[in-house]
Amino acid sequence: MDDIVKAAMAKWPNVPHCYGWLALDARGNWRMRDERSQTLNLPGDIIRHPALLAFINRNYLCNEEGCWYFQNGPQRVYVDLEATPYIANTTANGSFALQHGEQAFTPELAFLDPQGRLQLSSGNTLAQLDDRDLALCLPWLTLDQQPVSDEALLQWLEDAGTPGQLQLRPPGAPGMCLEVQRCEQAQLMREFGFVQKPRAAEQV
Repeated sequence: MDDIVKAAMAKWPNVPHCYGWLALDARGNWRMRDERSQTLNLPGDIIRHPALLAFINRNYLCNEEGCWYFQNGPQRVYVDLEATPYIANTTANGSFALQHGEQAFTPELAFLDPQGRLQLSSGNTLAQLDDRDLALCLPWLTLDQQPVSDEALLQWLEDAGTPGQLQLRPPGAPGMCLEVQRCEQAQLMREFGFVQKPRAAEQV
């Protein structure tokens, strides 16, 4: 957290929290959601200012209840998550990074849900892969240490009884071999303890 943010929190400790105005979409874009966006359930405008994006990323935190927020000076701005608390992207060397390359990322676990969404985790950090990068990752998957066809992958996803061990082997991380587990997003939300749409008690 930035020192200037800590100072503002100390100076103005009782600023009301903000809900519904900031979102992180499934492609790693921060979005500002004004009253119209909230009323019409629209995603909001993508934030593109580099300094503001860096400020948000540096002051992006989670509370004890699993609600993620941006500490904007003295005010806590809770974040609506379209997918997971972080979004992963592939890199040019065949590895992963978070939030459009802002942070390097070395996953320890991999999950694939029935909709074909790939989620990666390291410690308490959970990131869904940007869907535009999924095609790049498909050649990194093996089934029983053999290249997996699209048909075999679909069968593995659709039928939990399908034998075989699915693994992810990113070429940019020699020696990394992650077993891919079938998992529903609701299960990941419980296991990693995050809230997709934080709201004040009186708004629920």
